[in-house]
Amino acid sequence: MDTARFESMRPYRDDEVPAAMARIAAHPSFTMLSSYLFPGTPVEEVRALLLSFRSIADFQVGVMKAFNEQVIARSTTEFTFGGAEKIDPDKRYLFVSNHRDIVLDSSLMQYALYLSGLDTTEITFGANLMQGQLIIDIGKSNKMFRVERAGVTPRDFYNSSLLLSEYLRHTIREKRQSVWIAQRNGRTKDGIDRTDQGIVKMFGMSGGGDRVAALSELNIIPVSVSYEWEPCDELKALELYVTSSGGSYIKKPGEDLNSILTGLMQPKGRVHIEFCDPVTEEDLRAFDDVPNVQFHRKVANLLDRRICAAVNLYPNNYIAHDLRYGQRAFEDRYSDEQLLRFDERLESLNKYQDADSERLKDIFLSIYSNPIAVPVTEQ
Repeated sequence: MDTARFESMRPYRDDEVPAAMARIAAHPSFTMLSSYLFPGTPVEEVRALLLSFRSIADFQVGVMKAFNEQVIARSTTEFTFGGAEKIDPDKRYLFVSNHRDIVLDSSLMQYALYLSGLDTTEITFGANLMQGQLIIDIGKSNKMFRVERAGVTPRDFYNSSLLLSEYLRHTIREKRQSVWIAQRNGRTKDGIDRTDQGIVKMFGMSGGGDRVAALSELNIIPVSVSYEWEPCDELKALELYVTSSGGSYIKKPGEDLNSILTGLMQPKGRVHIEFCDPVTEEDLRAFDDVPNVQFHRKVANLLDRRICAAVNLYPNNYIAHDLRYGQRAFEDRYSDEQLLRFDERLESLNKYQDADSERLKDIFLSIYSNPIAVPVTEQ
């Protein structure tokens, strides 16, 4: 396979790491990054550590491990994961995850793999986010690869989808690297985790005529990420408030970076990663008697059922459901103290005086209640 067309999107190779480390170490933001990742360690010592790295593995163990540990220590009360025993260390997989946070969904999954003694994955990262040399150097040194947003014409969309499909298959089958990808383009903002069937279609575009074989050789594993406190919940509610009023939400300059930083710093309570049952050829053959559109929809629905069944429901979800629907059906799932804490968070939305506070609060409640209120149905 001619891999030249992947040059603009691929992560760094090991031989490109030293130059990337030199650029990161010389960046004006390095002191701030150093103090976050290695509090109490002199910045020159951290700079020397970075300049000693010679491989992707050096960077991931030396920096990204510290990054995840700091996020967990500073913004969570508990980090757990399960299902890693389903992963064969001799196989390479396509991990398809629900998407609640721009950075943490994939980053914390990498940490779970690391703690399980398994190899980390390559990570899809939107071209709109991979801006500026610092972000590029950090991302590509962390196995992230650049994914272009869909083009403005049908031909552009087809070409970008085909290129991504070919890269995924090349990475898993030939490079022997697993890949993380979100189940949809953009984060879930309403608490409803659903796989875009167009993503499933894209997976198979590069696989030849047998659609079942094309997907089964990717060794798809659904991944479910659960947060007790939804990352950027307030920002998501505000965006949904605008769009639910019939308006068009336009991102402000620097908004993606603000969402990344908010997701990192905001208290998240308990966080859980669950590796679900792999999608087998037998699973896929059960759908092989329907046209392509239904086939892709059924595969997406299968992923949704496994992801949603593995989502951890926390007191906040039950509280939000009871508050939104005016009942106490789940009162045995939370304490008065937890109810008070959630209500204080809800009342904090009153600071947005230009918004209809009751409608904004209802949207906020829906983010937390929808994992209970909107079940996955067979399609």
